[in-house]
Amino acid sequence: MADRDQPPQTQHPPGETSEMTPEPRDEMRGYQGRDLLRHRRALITGGDSGIGRAVAIAFAKEGADVSIAYLDEHDDAKHTAELVRAEGRMCELVPGDLASRAHCADVVERTVAALGGLDILVNNVATQEPVSSPEEISDEQWMRTFDVNIHSYFRVTAAALNHLGEGGAIINTGSVNGLRGNKTLIDYSATKGAVHAWTYAMAQALVDRGIRVNCVAPGPVWTPLIPATFPAERVESFGQQVPYGRPADPDELAPSYVFFAANQLSSYYTGEVLAALGGETTPG
Repeated sequence: MADRDQPPQTQHPPGETSEMTPEPRDEMRGYQGRDLLRHRRALITGGDSGIGRAVAIAFAKEGADVSIAYLDEHDDAKHTAELVRAEGRMCELVPGDLASRAHCADVVERTVAALGGLDILVNNVATQEPVSSPEEISDEQWMRTFDVNIHSYFRVTAAALNHLGEGGAIINTGSVNGLRGNKTLIDYSATKGAVHAWTYAMAQALVDRGIRVNCVAPGPVWTPLIPATFPAERVESFGQQVPYGRPADPDELAPSYVFFAANQLSSYYTGEVLAALGGETTPG
């Protein structure tokens, strides 16, 4: 698998899909649904672009109505909603900062009001800010990374459990950095390690309720977060270290979320962390 042309580029956070070169494959254009999620209702945090967008569209193609929580990337979110609605499914857009405790609860209530209930939760939102040394991480950066990357997962899930019933599914987005660490993404790595451990614990806690909890932990993925947070020269070589020689596109990861969401496919799976690492057989 050869690498591809990724010219040096940067964006202001949180980044926009349309400004990326090349634009990621995140619209699931060749994906054929089989009604695996028919009549299901899903909430996806960080669903405006990247992995979240691809998952939203895949879910819609499988028959699910979708609610998307995102920060303020309105153009990306509106485009995702258009693609979901083009599949004949409902799409609720809920902007706001998921670092806020109150907003996490509000996202769930607005989703339930719009869709009539909730069956699937995808905790996917994330932020990162690379550093060259541990001393660069301010208390403010540390707390915001944790508020977005793990506290929102806990808070949104806590609110969602009032609505999820037997057959429900929770899918968390982890990271290879949570498996092996990353010296330039120290706080991010810590939150993703927490996501993995939290997935294991929650799967045990909810198994008697018939709610499955799993996690997808990708390696490098070509999303707006990359040019919005990394220096241009690092963006140019991003993902080339894996055997595939390139980062994943979101379209390549979304089917894993469908697998974990669909009881027809994964009814015996809970507490799993599925690492999609582009040919690496073990992290580290």
